[in-house]
Amino acid sequence: MSSPEISSLSWGQMKVQGSAITYKDCKVWPGGSRAWDWRETGTEHSPGVQPVDVKEVAEKGVQALVIGRGMSEALKVPPSTVEYLKKQGIDVRVLQTEQAVKEYNALVAQGIRVGGVFHSTC
Repeated sequence: MSSPEISSLSWGQMKVQGSAITYKDCKVWPGGSRAWDWRETGTEHSPGVQPVDVKEVAEKGVQALVIGRGMSEALKVPPSTVEYLKKQGIDVRVLQTEQAVKEYNALVAQGIRVGGVFHSTC
C-alpha cells in the first residue's frame, strides 16, 4: 500500500489524495490519513510535537516520517521526538510545512513508505 500524495496546501487547509476531507492539521501514512487534533494529546506550539503525536504514524510501518512545523515554523519539535523515531529506524525530516509537503510528495513519488504530521497554519 502506498502513501497518499498531498494534493494541495494553503493556510489552514490541506487536501490528501483519496480523502474528501479538507484538513487543518493532518497525519498521513501508507493507505490513509486523518485530522491531527492536538487536543487528543494536549499538544501546543511549545514544547511541540511529542512522541505520542507521531506514534500512530510510526506504527504504520513507515520508512520515513516528515514533520511540518507550520508556515512560520511556530510548532516546535523537541529532540526527544526525533530520537524516538530514529530509535525505530525511521528517517525523520523536520521542515517548514510548504517544504515538508514537497519533501513528503517527493518521497511518495520514489515509492518510499512515508508518513507525516503537518501543521498548516503558523
